[in-house]
Amino acid sequence: MAEVELKTAPADFRFPTTNQTRHCFTRYVEFHRCLTAKGEESGECEKFAKYYRALCPGEWVERWNEQRENGAFPGPL
Repeated sequence: MAEVELKTAPADFRFPTTNQTRHCFTRYVEFHRCLTAKGEESGECEKFAKYYRALCPGEWVERWNEQRENGAFPGPL
């Protein structure tokens, strides 16, 4: 059986508190900005995907994905 290495997003001085809500949101936005700038084929954005997936509840991501698809996402993409 293959060994699985678990990692989370690295510490970020912009988010010093234990409440990681803004950290989660920022990483989600960074991922989608990266995709827009570099294209979906670029592997450079994958680190941001790992970060937001580690920090954000799945329900939030699902809602944000729906909002993006409907042009109603509340953040700067």
